[in-house]
Amino acid sequence: MASAHVAGTTAQRPDTHGTAGSNGRARDWAEIQERMLVPLYQAVFERLEVGPATSVLSLGCRSGLALLLAEERGAQVCGQEPEAELRELAEGRGLRVLTESAGAAQADRRLTRSAYGIPRAAHSLVTVFEQFPYVRDPARLVAEAAALTMLGGHLVLASWGPPERCESAGALDVARRLSVRTPAPAPFALSGPGALEQLLGGAGLRPAGSGRVHCPFAYPDLESAVRGMLSTGLFDSAIEDSGRALVGKELEEALHPYVQADGSVRMANLFRYVVAEQPR
Repeated sequence: MASAHVAGTTAQRPDTHGTAGSNGRARDWAEIQERMLVPLYQAVFERLEVGPATSVLSLGCRSGLALLLAEERGAQVCGQEPEAELRELAEGRGLRVLTESAGAAQADRRLTRSAYGIPRAAHSLVTVFEQFPYVRDPARLVAEAAALTMLGGHLVLASWGPPERCESAGALDVARRLSVRTPAPAPFALSGPGALEQLLGGAGLRPAGSGRVHCPFAYPDLESAVRGMLSTGLFDSAIEDSGRALVGKELEEALHPYVQADGSVRMANLFRYVVAEQPR
């Protein structure tokens, strides 16, 4: 299926088009791509002094590397991930990961559990690191995340920086160009000035800072770079519409300027995050 949006706050990322089906794509994410965002995760956790007194919930946690890093700091961690293969990988790492429940999503919002089956207002830090390109209604996602943040706790939203500061932008544009019937996810939709802050204001949260983090995407070779980029799920609409062979070929061409003398691939990228506090 294409990466169509679904009702609710979280889009169900598609289950096809991995290296060897969906499980292959999920493993490519966990083994190749996920580590590219470690500087972002670490910057947030250091800024907020994540430790034994912190309860971390990651919405859209994928295979759970950010949660593992928080757990290493002594935090109690929990994740939510809609894609089954990624969720299984996270659970295989010993993490507690939930999925959105259709029954819970239709439940009375005044109940003490969220649409994800997660106790409301139970976490001192809620993160949305990677979920925005996959959701139809970012404001609703942020409202849900705010409801899961305890009084005095923090919510962190992250997005790609401006495309002119991200060398991966050209590669990501392949997804837009080859998604001829189904709209591709828009990774830079919230990269403009004030976009993340506006989402926080709409949820009634108090801004508490922001930061920019350099996250270079580095791969040992071009094949790994293609597999890593495809594992993000951002190219699934293009693959559905134009075929994996053409998407792979166009992606290789877009990545070629970043191939180094030793055959490795390296692209400089900037990510941005904002921190908000849940008023007491």
